[in-house]
Amino acid sequence: MEHKLTIPCTAADLAGFHAGDTVLLSGIVYTARDQAHKRMADALDAGEPLPFDLQGSAIYYVGPTPERPGQVIGSAGPTTSGRMDAFSSRLLDLGNLVMIGKGKRSDAVKEAVVRNGAVYLAALGGAGALMAQCVMELEIIAWPDLGCEAVRKLLVEDMPLTVVLDPYGGDLYESGPKAYLDSTL
Repeated sequence: MEHKLTIPCTAADLAGFHAGDTVLLSGIVYTARDQAHKRMADALDAGEPLPFDLQGSAIYYVGPTPERPGQVIGSAGPTTSGRMDAFSSRLLDLGNLVMIGKGKRSDAVKEAVVRNGAVYLAALGGAGALMAQCVMELEIIAWPDLGCEAVRKLLVEDMPLTVVLDPYGGDLYESGPKAYLDSTL
């Protein structure tokens, strides 16, 4: 099934999503990779505010390349999500509802997805130019000293993604290979 989703969103907006569905995502998406997640955790530990509101937010695990003249953003392909697993459950419990990246997630993250009615969406690895075409506006909002890992606020339009983890415990990395193997027997 294909869904259109606008961010920010609510858990109710994600209730019809299932592992394997496709999503065209529009709205505000924040970028954050390893170092930005570490700084967000440090800020939370110190009782300081985060650079953006987590409620209903989408976080894209990306460190875009510099844009060329006339472009909003350079190549913007996903990075491996597992590197954010140590931080993701906490952010989900504080209101983040959509994570975007590539690769498998830990059991703790899977449990937090279900607990919060959230989703984990996969962006196509190796398709950074395609992802970049969906970015209409970009603003660095925190930690510019991190370079490509600075937190950016993106306005995206119809970014093509796939539901990997759904609010019900569905995991495409488990169900996809099984469905393929079952169909070949």
